[in-house]
Amino acid sequence: MSTVDVSAPGSVAERLRTWEWVYLGYLLFVLAQPYFTPDRAWWEWPLAIAVCAVTAVLYALALLRGRSVRQIWSSIVPMAVLGALATPFNTNASVLFIYAAASAGNTLPRHAARLWFVGLTALDGVTVLVSRVPMPYRLWGFVPPLVLIWVIGLLELRQRDRRQEQENERLRSSQVELLATIAERERIARDLHDLLGHSLTAVVMRAQLTKELVLADPRRARAEAEEIERNAREALAAVRSTVTGWRQTNIRAELEAARRALAGSGVTLRVAYDDKLILVATTEHELGLALREAVTNVARHARASACHIGLDADDERVRLVIADDGIGGDAPEGTGLTGLRERVAKLGGAVQRTGSAGTTLTITVPVEVAG
Repeated sequence: MSTVDVSAPGSVAERLRTWEWVYLGYLLFVLAQPYFTPDRAWWEWPLAIAVCAVTAVLYALALLRGRSVRQIWSSIVPMAVLGALATPFNTNASVLFIYAAASAGNTLPRHAARLWFVGLTALDGVTVLVSRVPMPYRLWGFVPPLVLIWVIGLLELRQRDRRQEQENERLRSSQVELLATIAERERIARDLHDLLGHSLTAVVMRAQLTKELVLADPRRARAEAEEIERNAREALAAVRSTVTGWRQTNIRAELEAARRALAGSGVTLRVAYDDKLILVATTEHELGLALREAVTNVARHARASACHIGLDADDERVRLVIADDGIGGDAPEGTGLTGLRERVAKLGGAVQRTGSAGTTLTITVPVEVAG
């Protein structure tokens, strides 16, 4: 005897066609007493019909209003009162106690619902004592509700808990999907920033150099233009792979890209790289992007003449150092460096930046997640 959730999709007409209306069939027991009583009183049929009609209205209100605390006053209490008034004259009217128990189990908190079950059981017992129906017919209307109040009520409690768990699971799934979507958007945003910041910086610098060389040294200007085209094609390919989620980079490729980018800016690059160091793909990808962001900052802001890149490891950590002899300073961190910190933090690592004489960026990652 459960009710329909008013928040469920579908119109009122759809809810009116629900299979739960079949539970009104239990009201036939109320009509059974005057039908099978040979010497019934004149008022028995009107009473039975009135009880069935009022119960049908209360049940319809419960269905249409859905599960809410208002059911205490709109269905549970009226059904209990109507059952208490009618059962002394029609023993089968005790079925209303079952309807009230089902509505309580479907609506109220577990503790409150069980209190209602106790109260309805007691009410059923009181009505049998004051009933005008002769024995043993009086017991036929008393004993089944005594059991079914608890059976139906507890089943409704169980079904409601199951519905609540399903709703909680749906909400959890929605939250996971939302968080996954947000994380993917953040990943794409960071990757595009790291990628385009590096590539466009190289393109701008080489374009400026090409403009200066176009008359003075046409051959070198042509070489620079070819490098600009290559950088642009690489950037386009990387953007495409970024939005599809499969782009991976590695330290060697980023060192080569750093050498080209810094050469275009007139910065001498020195590299100290342990060739025997083997990194897992995810860690190497994140360190490669960190290296790209740091080199981009050197080319764009440092005004340096030399840059040193070092990558080594000990028993506890892998360390990547990018140091330049530029202007240094303590300017606020931009979006790129903030994203870099987020990437490294996900690996359990840390980023340290010093800027007194030039700028030194030290990135450390625990060795257990790196190798």
